[in-house]
Amino acid sequence: MPSLLTQSEQASQLEQLPQWQIARDPDRLVCTFVFADFKCAFAFMTAAALHAEQMNHHPDWSNCWNKVTVHLSTHDKGGLTQLDFDLAKAMSQLHTTVFAQSK
Repeated sequence: MPSLLTQSEQASQLEQLPQWQIARDPDRLVCTFVFADFKCAFAFMTAAALHAEQMNHHPDWSNCWNKVTVHLSTHDKGGLTQLDFDLAKAMSQLHTTVFAQSK
């Protein structure tokens, strides 16, 4: 099981994720992805869910028409671990490479 990252480590990781922000109390990564329509947003969630399942690390997220808001944290550690940043990177890459044209 990964360990909690320090705030310095979190800041370093965040430099690679310009779409994401760190929310505090409790610590979590937050991002809202925007798509052309509901169908594209839902397709993104489906693809991201398959990746999350492979990692055995599942996001807290919501969908409202063309937007998907994601909150990542490692609940059993009570904060942010490398797993959160790895999943954030995968989701951002998926959004950029597969769904960017859907905006």
